[in-house]
Amino acid sequence: MLVSLKIVCAYVLDRLIGDPRWIPHPVIGMGKAISRLEQWLIHVVKQRGWRNETHRRQLRMLGMLFPLVIAGGVFALSYYLIAWLYGLNQWVGWTVEVILIATTIATKGLAEAGEAIYRALRRGDLPQARYALSMVVGRDTAHLDEPEIVRGGVETIAENIVDAVSSPLFFALIGGAPLALAYRAVNTLDSMVGYRNERYLHLGWASARLDDLVNWLPARLTILPMLLALRVLRLDYRMAWQVLQRDAHRHPSPNSGIPEAIMAGGLHIQLGGVNKYRGKVSRRALLGEPLEMRRDEHLLLSIQVLYWTTMFYVGIIALFGLL
Repeated sequence: MLVSLKIVCAYVLDRLIGDPRWIPHPVIGMGKAISRLEQWLIHVVKQRGWRNETHRRQLRMLGMLFPLVIAGGVFALSYYLIAWLYGLNQWVGWTVEVILIATTIATKGLAEAGEAIYRALRRGDLPQARYALSMVVGRDTAHLDEPEIVRGGVETIAENIVDAVSSPLFFALIGGAPLALAYRAVNTLDSMVGYRNERYLHLGWASARLDDLVNWLPARLTILPMLLALRVLRLDYRMAWQVLQRDAHRHPSPNSGIPEAIMAGGLHIQLGGVNKYRGKVSRRALLGEPLEMRRDEHLLLSIQVLYWTTMFYVGIIALFGLL
């Protein structure tokens, strides 16, 4: 019951204040630690003369230090910090743990990012809309038209329903703030070194695969809340279910395809297609049917789906805590 209450309080706190810029965020510290470890690992690789073509095994073994040091270190530090605070005072420990859990989720921040893109599109300000999108995606945005900007925004909101809300809350449920923060460290590793390019093909392999593993169950636990959200919003939950079954497995991620396919079917739009990353073309499988042309209103609808999905998800956790 107390664990569920922590999660509910953390979710409410995030919905109310999000991530104020004047408060140091744990992810910033994680990012700095990852960058420093990366510099050292790259130095080791250059010193030993290892190449992707001939030293696959050695590079993968070395790359395992990313999750071991970063995620393991984050878990250990937060575990002992919280244990120490609980030892000082139960209420202090409880409050700090709720705050730390809240930092691992980003419902408000994700919605605000989508709204920023929407407002720019409504004004007809494509350069500002591209810039707002570039703040939350890794793809090149400089030459995107409105439908492609909308696609990028909707895909990001859908994907992060899992990455930025349901997954960290799932790990908070089973392991409190330390495990939720460790999950956030894994997710941050994937976003920084989990690419399949020449630099990270093998060195970032462990981080990318671990991210797939830890998101596997939360992504599937999000299906029911997301379909319920579509039903409440009077969107097409039946088509969402059909697109999920037909298209989700086509996505390169075993987890991101689930919320993106549901969102595509529910909004009657098509997601996926051609993305560019630093000029290099990446083709993603198409999800859903283009029954409607993508437009700015779909960003607002996806935000509503985000809100209702996460409320149902947290509600289920709270109900679980009462059993």
